[in-house]
Amino acid sequence: MSESNASWKQAAWQVPVLVVLSAAVALAINALRADRLPLIGDFSVAARMTTATGERMDIPLEEAEKLFFTHAGVFIDARSLDDYVKGRIQGARSLPWQEVDSNFIGATQDLDLETRIVTYCDGETCELSHDLALFLRDAGFTNSRVLVNGWTVWQQAGLPVESGEP
Repeated sequence: MSESNASWKQAAWQVPVLVVLSAAVALAINALRADRLPLIGDFSVAARMTTATGERMDIPLEEAEKLFFTHAGVFIDARSLDDYVKGRIQGARSLPWQEVDSNFIGATQDLDLETRIVTYCDGETCELSHDLALFLRDAGFTNSRVLVNGWTVWQQAGLPVESGEP
């Protein structure tokens, strides 16, 4: 029995020592790498919405609100037409991601390629607005940004909304 207790005592101090040594070796190797992995980062949904070059595509609500009230940007709803009819940011255009191929020209034909565009959908994990913004950038609209969880945050801020057929 005492041999068993001695084994447990030995394991009780060896395991934490091995964990600390492993962490120290991992940190040292990371520090020596030319392409270090960040130890602290922004892993939010908004930060993950990036272009292929790593440029962040999210736009803060305050900036989107400023674009809205100065009429300096166009808002495009990436949700389904049913959701768009139920409620949307006032003046927003509908370009459902699922129908982007057939509706793209109609939704953007009067816009200059330099137009500031804010795409949105609903829910923090909704990827429709991100996919639409990337599509718009590929089509030449390089000022396309994403308002993350746009419909919800817009309503919660008490900003202008509308509903019904456009």
